[in-house]
Amino acid sequence: MERRSARRPLVIAENEPPVAQTAPFSLAVIITCWNYAEFVGPAIDSVLSQNVPNCELVVVDDGSIDDSWNVILSKGVRAYRIENSGQRRACAFALEKTSSPFILFLDADDELCPHSIETLISKLDNSIAKIQYPLVKIDSAGNRIGDAFPKLGDWRGREKIKEQILCSGVYTTPPTSGNVFRRDLCSLVEDADYDTAVDGIILFAAPFYGDIISISKPLGLYRVHDRNDSGFNTAIDKDKINRGLNRYVQRIDHLNIILKTMGERNSVEVISNLFILQQRIYLNVISGKRNRFHNIISIIKHLFLHDHNRIKSFWLSSFFLLLYALPPKQSKSLLTYRYNGL
Repeated sequence: MERRSARRPLVIAENEPPVAQTAPFSLAVIITCWNYAEFVGPAIDSVLSQNVPNCELVVVDDGSIDDSWNVILSKGVRAYRIENSGQRRACAFALEKTSSPFILFLDADDELCPHSIETLISKLDNSIAKIQYPLVKIDSAGNRIGDAFPKLGDWRGREKIKEQILCSGVYTTPPTSGNVFRRDLCSLVEDADYDTAVDGIILFAAPFYGDIISISKPLGLYRVHDRNDSGFNTAIDKDKINRGLNRYVQRIDHLNIILKTMGERNSVEVISNLFILQQRIYLNVISGKRNRFHNIISIIKHLFLHDHNRIKSFWLSSFFLLLYALPPKQSKSLLTYRYNGL
């Protein structure tokens, strides 16, 4: 994949207050905001209130047309207002404004829990590519509305995750705000011109760059509202699944190019891996078509051969068997229920 010389976003305004740095930065928190005036203030406060000297904060207003920029300025943080460029390019711009070896991309509608930054910094070392942790779901007003997700254990490693990606094309990982990435891994977003999200390729590439640390304790809050850019609280439809499939294939193609340059002998199978099989089954359910039983069996085999969590494999297998056995209307209701994380 050739590097493209994409034009840098035009800076419309900036605020760079002097920083009294007392220690080398260990972690940078980057917040990019597009029309989230009602949420970006609490997101910034959740970082500032922790008062950690070796954590830097950069906020980018990605061409908002609401009051976001004024809210950001009122916080007195280092901030930039750029022409609307999308999350990936806005984050790449912010990345250039930081110096920390590790990066946390905090969505403007999410928040960090108290003391989370200290916890994360205490676990950092040069052999880590990613730290992941669950997020607690909250509503627009900040009220807790569900359990922490995803369910994660406490462990450190890379080989099992590499195996899952190579064999299944997926692994359990939190949304954007539930991850910390090493800087060199973040540089991959520069070549991801096919993507609008910042964390697509770097989530897949992480275990090939270093260890992943998984933390079971929730360290952030994930806000569910009517403008979420995720599956939560939104209707499931064919167009959305097809867009996700196309984006996924591009990410895997990108990953395979990266693996080849790293000397990795294996690559991810795109045609019939677990994610592709799942999405095809979902498309059939939404269209009212009956799935073939051998496709259900293929998914179950994938789950038990390549997912090391047997309990999870059992429940997912039961879910796909129910999708097959139920009448079309009930099958679609079950899929919608799971899709929205209810």
